[in-house]
Amino acid sequence: MQAADREIARQTARRARAVAEFAATRPASADRPAGQPGAMSEARRAARPEVLAGVSEWAAQELVVALSLSAQAADQLLTRSLTLVHRLPATLDALERGEIHPGHLWPMLERVATIADAARRAAVERDLLAWMSGRVTTPAQLGARARRLGLARDARDEAARLAASLRERGVSVRSDRREGMAAFGALLTVPEAQALLDALGRYADALDEPGDSRTRGQKMADCLLDLVLRPEEHDLPAVQAQLTVVAGVRSLLGGDQPGEIGGEPVPAEVVRALARALGLLPGSAADGEAEAATNPDAAGEADDRPPAAGLAAGPGDACPTDGWPMDTWPTEWREADERWWAEVEARALRGEWGGAEYTPEDELLRRWAEEAPYVAWLESVGAFDDPAPAADPDAGSGSGRHPDLSSGSSGRPDPGPGSSGRTDPRTGPRCDCPADPGPAPGHRPVAEPAPATDHGDGDDSGRWAGAHGSLRAAADALLDLDRAIGRARRAQADAQRADRDDENAWLRSPSGRVTRAPSDLDACAAAGESRRAALAALLDASTGGALVDRPRIAVVDELTGALLALTDSRELRRLARCDDAACRRAPARCTHDLSGRPGLGPPGPTDGYRPGAALDRYLRARDRRCRFPGCRRRVPLGGELDHDRPWPDGPTSAENLVGFCTGHHRGKHQAPGWRYELAPDGRLTVTTPTGLVATTTPPPY
Repeated sequence: MQAADREIARQTARRARAVAEFAATRPASADRPAGQPGAMSEARRAARPEVLAGVSEWAAQELVVALSLSAQAADQLLTRSLTLVHRLPATLDALERGEIHPGHLWPMLERVATIADAARRAAVERDLLAWMSGRVTTPAQLGARARRLGLARDARDEAARLAASLRERGVSVRSDRREGMAAFGALLTVPEAQALLDALGRYADALDEPGDSRTRGQKMADCLLDLVLRPEEHDLPAVQAQLTVVAGVRSLLGGDQPGEIGGEPVPAEVVRALARALGLLPGSAADGEAEAATNPDAAGEADDRPPAAGLAAGPGDACPTDGWPMDTWPTEWREADERWWAEVEARALRGEWGGAEYTPEDELLRRWAEEAPYVAWLESVGAFDDPAPAADPDAGSGSGRHPDLSSGSSGRPDPGPGSSGRTDPRTGPRCDCPADPGPAPGHRPVAEPAPATDHGDGDDSGRWAGAHGSLRAAADALLDLDRAIGRARRAQADAQRADRDDENAWLRSPSGRVTRAPSDLDACAAAGESRRAALAALLDASTGGALVDRPRIAVVDELTGALLALTDSRELRRLARCDDAACRRAPARCTHDLSGRPGLGPPGPTDGYRPGAALDRYLRARDRRCRFPGCRRRVPLGGELDHDRPWPDGPTSAENLVGFCTGHHRGKHQAPGWRYELAPDGRLTVTTPTGLVATTTPPPY
C-alpha cells in the first residue's frame, strides 16, 4: 500500500508538470485583447488567479475535453499545477520522490503558496518539509503547522488577508446530500466560533431530563434554535463560555508572534484585541506612540531621505537633487519634473525647437522651468540661453543643448545607450530608472513636411495636410504612451519606497524590536515601561469578572518550545524568597543561598487515581490535543487523561499521564496488538500490530 501511494504521488507530480508544459503553449497573448468585443471582461480578468495571468482563458476547455473534467475542476487543476511548478518547486520535488502524498498539497497550496514574498515563501516551504520528514503527518496537522509558520513569518500579509476575511463574515445554508436536510454554517473569527461552540455545549450539558435520548450534538442544535428563534420561551440557565487563550510574551508586548485560541493559531493582533476586550490589556498601549515620546530609542534612527518638499533652490545654488536617485525625490519634485519634460516634448513634436517662433524668454516654457525644483541645473545646461542659429535640417539641430528630432520620438536629447533619458552633465544619469523604451518599431521622427508640389492635382495640398495631421496624431499618441509609462514607473517606485519606509519605521518601533528579539527576556528588555507594566498587571490579574480562571505563566524551553512549568506571579514571588524568617532584605537584594529551594517544574504526583487541580491543568496545557499520531481532536476538559502504567502500579504524575480524545483513549485499552510507551519528557511511542512505529511529542509553544 505504501509503495502504491508513493507511485500515486509520483504520477501526480508528473501530471502537474505536464499541465504546466501544456499551459506554456497556450499564452494569453493569443486571446482577444482587452476592450475588444467578445474579450474577457475586466472583472473576470481581475478575479483570475495570478498564476493564470499569462495563460489563455481557453486552455481549461482543452483540459475538459482531454481529461473528462468539469470546467471548474479543469480550472482548479490548471491553477494547482502552475502554482506547484512556479511557486512551490520543493513541494513538487518531494511529491515526485514520494515523500509526501497528494493530500499534503492542499495545506501547502492554501497556506504557503499565498505568501507574496518569494524568499519567505521558500523558507516556510523548506521548514515545513523538514518538519514532516520522518514523522506521521496528516494534512490537518500540516495545515496547522503551516498556519503557525505563516503567522510568524508573514504577519503583514496574514493581517491583510484577515482584514479581507472579516468583511466576509456571515451565515450560509447549503443543501445536504441527505434528503430533507440542510447545513447551516457561519463564518466567524476563531474566538467567536470557539466561544459559540463552547457555550452551546454547556447549554446542552445542562439538559439532564430523564429519558432524553438525544445526542450531545442534537442537543446543541436544539439549543441553538431555542436561543435564536425562541429566546423568551426557554428556561435554560445562562452559561459562561470558556476559552483557553495562549499568548506569548512577544504577542502581549506588541510583537508579531502568533497566539492560540481554543487550540487554533491566530494572529497576534487578534489575541491582543481579545485581551483588551476582557480588560486584561489597556486599550491603546499597543500603538507605542506615548512611549516614543519618552523613549528616544522608540523613534528610530535619523532618516536619510531628501529634505521635505518645498525647499526652494535659487539661481546659483547647487542642484538639490544631486546624488539622489529619482525614486528618492519628494513627490512635488517628480511631478514638476514630469510636467516640464511633457511640455518640452510637446513643443519639440510640434516643431517649435529651433523654429522661428522659438524664443528663450517664452513665458510658457519659463513658467514650467521655474516650477521645477532644480532651476540651477536647468541654467547650468543652458536651457534659458539664446538658441543656436538654425542649422541645416539634414545635419540635425546643430546645438548640443536642445533636443535632436533625429534621435528619436521623445523630443529629448539623446542620452546614449543604457541611460534613462534625463542626464545631468555634471553628475551623469539623474536616476537609476529603467531606460526609456525608445521609439516604437517602424516609427519615424516627426518633421515638417516638404512643401507641396503641384503636379496638376488640386488635392495634393489636402493630402499633405492629412498626412501631416496623421503623423502628428501618431506622435501625440506615442508621447502619451511614454508619459503613461513614466507615471507608472514613478508610481511603482513610490509604492516600493513607501513600503520600505513603513517596514523600516516598524522595525525601529517598540513592536518591531520586540518581534526581532531573540528571546522573551530580550523582548521584555526591548519593550517600553508602559508595556512591561501592562504585562505585569495581566499576570497579577485575579480570577473573577470576565475570567473563568486566573492567567497562568507557561515557562517554555526557548529552543524546543516544550512546556516546563505552569505557574503564576504569586508562585514566582514566593520561590524568589529565601524564606529565612530572620532575613529582612528584599528578594532582589537577598544574598542567601537559594540552591536548596525547589525550582519551577511540573506539579508533583497526586495521591489517588484522579490528578489534582494543578496537575490536571498542567497536563491539559502540555498536551492540548489528543496525542495519538495524526489526531487533531482536543483533549476534553473533563477526563481522558490516561495512566501509561495502570494505577496503582504507576503513579498519578506528569511522567505517567497523557491526554487522549475519547475514541483513542478507548482504543488504547481495547484495540488488540497495540503498544504505547510514554517517556518521562512526554514523548509517546505507538507501535501498531504490524510493527509500524510512530512517535509524538507534546505540541510546542
